[in-house]
Amino acid sequence: MRLLLVDDDGVNRYTVSKALQRVGYLVTEVNSGEAALERYDKTDFDLVLAEIDLPGIDGIELLQGIKQKSTDAIVVLMTEQASLETALQALRFGAYDYLIKPCTSETIRESVERGIENARRVTRRRRLLDTIERTVTELAREASDALDGADFGVELGAAAIRERISPRGNAISLGPLSVLPGKYQIEADEQSVSLTPTEFDLLLYLAAHRGRVVPCRELVREVRGYTTEETEAREVIRPHVSNLRRKLKRLGDIDLIVNVRGIGYRLGEVSEAG
Repeated sequence: MRLLLVDDDGVNRYTVSKALQRVGYLVTEVNSGEAALERYDKTDFDLVLAEIDLPGIDGIELLQGIKQKSTDAIVVLMTEQASLETALQALRFGAYDYLIKPCTSETIRESVERGIENARRVTRRRRLLDTIERTVTELAREASDALDGADFGVELGAAAIRERISPRGNAISLGPLSVLPGKYQIEADEQSVSLTPTEFDLLLYLAAHRGRVVPCRELVREVRGYTTEETEAREVIRPHVSNLRRKLKRLGDIDLIVNVRGIGYRLGEVSEAG
């Protein structure tokens, strides 16, 4: 597994790198946020481990830049100057973990190991969805080829078959929405919008638990892959819900997500959408 280590302190960089190399990770070291973004563009890294207090582009800005390039990126941030504000910023912008230095090599290795396992789960899920989409597409193509040359009398039946087994047929119905797993898209009234993986998983998790209010802490654990306190979890989930609601409104003013103040979120009934 390839890791990108970002720290402007040469001693810290050396000791952390050696601790990770001892357990088999391939570590690339850089000493600035600028160098990290440049190297990230050229190499597929499984995880980024970065100091927050960097000169120039700091760790929070680096996190934002990496997430713009890859929303699924796993980023662990470290700092000696811990504060509630930086912790909330780190979680809000999608950091996987937030370590307060000084911390032991074991603590760092455990955080990296959890992050790598989360990255593997995301990769497995994406591969599964891609496989499903390819299979459905191939079935649609085979059916279309088999129906070529059919006479006009069965044309309506052929169209119905194509529609049923086309990639659109793989959609999940959710009230007025069609959810397309392989494309991270939702559709309604012949319009579509793309969702980030977090927004997509958030919507489907709420759908899977329709009928109950899901606490923010549970949403962070199941959608983002880590645990945190409920107060912090609300700050993490709120912007994702806001973005998801904004995208839903672009599909005909649909608002399926209900905020139960002080508890969490639930998916509204179809009749509540409007």
